[in-house]
Amino acid sequence: MAKPKSAVQSEIIKKSGYNVQNVILVGGATLLATLVLMALSSLYGGFAYSADVEIAQKRSISLPVIIHLATVIPALPLGAYILWRKKGDRLHMHMGRIWGILMVTTAIVSFWIGRPGQGIGGTGLSFIHIFSVVTLLSIPYGIWQIRRGNVVEHYRAMQGPYIGLLVAGLFAFIPGRIMGSLIF
Repeated sequence: MAKPKSAVQSEIIKKSGYNVQNVILVGGATLLATLVLMALSSLYGGFAYSADVEIAQKRSISLPVIIHLATVIPALPLGAYILWRKKGDRLHMHMGRIWGILMVTTAIVSFWIGRPGQGIGGTGLSFIHIFSVVTLLSIPYGIWQIRRGNVVEHYRAMQGPYIGLLVAGLFAFIPGRIMGSLIF
């Protein structure tokens, strides 16, 4: 016999481990991971972009950056709305598919954003690209879990790329990166 949707919602809340202690722990771990990735990026060739603000501001924005921004900007509020609204209905599934497509597109296009000769080993990639790899693994895993009926694991798998989106978004505004150079 299938559980009512309200029971599934409360099961997600119970098994997701949301309480003040866990939220503080995850927030602290995310901050620590962000600082470690920033340190590694600066040690191994920077953030794949020149720190010269004038050059960055004069440089035209490439097609991969345009596609990346066009997919990441709507994914941010859509993902928040999906994570906080009622789960399991038709609207959730449709919005989730759109969000998943936006996130996978964002992750794939990110590998064409960089400057050859800089970054990790001269590849043009920086440690921030770890979020792209995680997204490309988590989204299919989350789809697989929901098709198996594992609602809790689906929720966790989809939550990870959203948190990565927020952290990577913070990285984007560091001076020396495209958005950081344009803003600051």
